[in-house]
Amino acid sequence: MAHADDLGGLLSETGPNAILGWLLVFLLALTGIGTVLEGLYDWTVMTLVVIVVVVVPAVAFRDPRVMPPWELVAVVALPGVWQTLLGQVFATEIAIYLAVAALALLIAVELHQFTAVRMNHGFAIVLVVLTTLAVAGLWNVLQWSADVLFGTSYVLDGRSQDAVNATVMTEFIYAGIAGIGGGLVFDRYFRSRDRRPSERTYVPPKPLPDDDRERHEPVKLRDRLGISPTRQRQASRTMQALLVAILLWGLSVRDLPTIANAVVALTITFIPAILEREYDLPMDAGLVLWITAAVFLHALGSAGLYDAIDPWDHLTHALSASVVAAAGYAFFRAIHLHTDDVYVPPKVMSAFILIFVLAAGVIWEILEFMIDQSAVAFGLDAVLAQHGIDDTMIDLVFNLVGAVIVTLWGTAYLTDVSESLSERFDRRFGTE
Repeated sequence: MAHADDLGGLLSETGPNAILGWLLVFLLALTGIGTVLEGLYDWTVMTLVVIVVVVVPAVAFRDPRVMPPWELVAVVALPGVWQTLLGQVFATEIAIYLAVAALALLIAVELHQFTAVRMNHGFAIVLVVLTTLAVAGLWNVLQWSADVLFGTSYVLDGRSQDAVNATVMTEFIYAGIAGIGGGLVFDRYFRSRDRRPSERTYVPPKPLPDDDRERHEPVKLRDRLGISPTRQRQASRTMQALLVAILLWGLSVRDLPTIANAVVALTITFIPAILEREYDLPMDAGLVLWITAAVFLHALGSAGLYDAIDPWDHLTHALSASVVAAAGYAFFRAIHLHTDDVYVPPKVMSAFILIFVLAAGVIWEILEFMIDQSAVAFGLDAVLAQHGIDDTMIDLVFNLVGAVIVTLWGTAYLTDVSESLSERFDRRFGTE
């Protein structure tokens, strides 16, 4: 029996599976033609993505029998086929995002089976949930961009900014429900499936474990800008003092959003020192400055700069997203180092970080929306507020900017943290 964590065991290259898989590809092709004729170009893009993902293994190995499980292909294909062939809009966004979750699992299985990437089933399930949320965010950003640039009406349909934003937030919530539900369903799928990898399963040799550990000395802030660690620590302490001043000012004028944001920001600035003292995690002075600057600029924004300076919100979102990306990178790389069942090459790690940040951005926007609506319902000042669909979409765009910054320049500060986390995993859970 295949091990429960063996993603490769989900791939079947038997004749019936290949036949059913290619029949579904043919049906998807008809669906794509139908969406073009009906002018449903967003569905056309989705259909093409599904077809490409399904046929890539067969094309790469020049063997039509190398097909993913037809059941997953059917789940992914269902919403588009339903809409095109039956002429009806699929009833609920949850079903559509369940298909997205199935597509994410399909991609995870193919990456594991046909590339150097290695994932155990738990890692794959987490990736399914994050990818479902990330796709919801990216899909709406792309549709909104088309509306702004080309005058389409995928998102901006003539209603008010707040009404459209509420609709998109509802879609994000549906995506979250579908992602979690899909993760639970696929967990059962992994555990109940009894399918041995066939003799035609192509598994490329796994890279040596030490390949990723060989690295050059990273270039850090002190090298790029000539700022010494002492000066970086002084800058961090100065911002902490200013946060105290902002908190006192908020208390004097009884401004609840300023008070709440200053307290949270000030608390976060002490977390690196706590992690270093209590858990022996190395905290580079530049990393501490990075985290402190992100929360400090946000606190300044809540104290009035968000209203006074329009780009301030974009700056803080990019910087905050870079901190989220850093946390995601440190965690993923620690798992990567901890267990031989997970191997993520650097190029793929960058894609994972983008997914992680997009998903975190969607979760943050849902949180903002719920806090904003609760404040309205109770007649309070919102600690976190949204300002229409344009504000939400631009926030998500700048979240991506922050993620790109981390993948290009920020990992130098995170290598030691990742390795220390991995060592703690080894001590607590044992080395797999």
